Amino acid sequence: MAAGGVAVVVVTAGGGVLAWTSGGGRAAEPRQVPLGTAAVTRGDLVDTEKVDGRLTYDDEREVWAGTSGVVTWAPQQGATVRRGGTLLTVAGDPVTLMYGGVPMYRVLRDGDSGKDVRELEENLRALGYGGMTVDDEFTGATEAAVEEWQDDRGLEQTGTVSPGQVVFLDGAVRVKEVKAPEGKRAVQGQPVLTVAGTRRVVHIDLDADKQDMARKGEEVRVELPGGTTVKGTVSKVGSVAETTGSGQDQKTTVDVDVSLSGKGTGRLDEAPVSVELESERRKNVLSVPVEALLALKEGGFGLEIVDAGRRLVPVKTGAFGGGRVEVEGDGIREGVKVGVPAG
Repeated sequence: MAAGGVAVVVVTAGGGVLAWTSGGGRAAEPRQVPLGTAAVTRGDLVDTEKVDGRLTYDDEREVWAGTSGVVTWAPQQGATVRRGGTLLTVAGDPVTLMYGGVPMYRVLRDGDSGKDVRELEENLRALGYGGMTVDDEFTGATEAAVEEWQDDRGLEQTGTVSPGQVVFLDGAVRVKEVKAPEGKRAVQGQPVLTVAGTRRVVHIDLDADKQDMARKGEEVRVELPGGTTVKGTVSKVGSVAETTGSGQDQKTTVDVDVSLSGKGTGRLDEAPVSVELESERRKNVLSVPVEALLALKEGGFGLEIVDAGRRLVPVKTGAFGGGRVEVEGDGIREGVKVGVPAG
């Protein structure tokens, strides 16, 4: 990182300090600046870069129709559906959300066994339908619980559960898009809803050449619309790059998700945000505030050491970050006081 654009000061013979801003454009008139001091410190020096992201919800996916028919009710975009709630109504029959990792791929009936049976029984128990043992076996007690549930849902009491009646998803979902609105025909095996989880995340399409800036588990800062800043943690870094556009507009990115901590993120979906990612870290180095740098007449930079007197020491600069700069030079060690503009 170059030193251009930082405030640079020069000590005058009378002990005062002249200051101006280096970098492109016309130089400002020098001005007198009162002198203070700062200590040389040792530690990690971190430089950051802000990248664009969008505030959304985690785990986006599609819900597929388990039966065909006209949609007689559909949820509003942004609605939240929890266990036992209705995702969609097809031909007057509700499609119920239940929690689980195994998809509803078959009709479940007395005599069946498997993980999907256990999922069904776990959900029935959580919804208040008991009288059965929660295991991998669909028994007569399971059938009785299903009939009671079907009665409460306004379904035909068959004692069997079909893919058109239940959708298993990992947890509560938020509706992002209704692909089969009321009046449209749902087709078995085709998407009817796009949903996401209820946990707030920031999604970043990170330039592939900046992939090293995102490390899973790293804490970051996220600036929300309106300027509020919240803490976040990198929860996912994609391993496959995606190329979009063509020619000069071609862009190769990797997916990065940042989980947000705390509240205050609002309910906006797809809102633009900026994320401060660590671009460089120099470990266990000596550093001073950037404004301590003095432009040397012969070129380069120096520091004014403040001890029994005042003396100018040339230094070699390294990384910049957090308003500080890495320095090396004779007599530069931890705790040494250097001159800085006061105030």
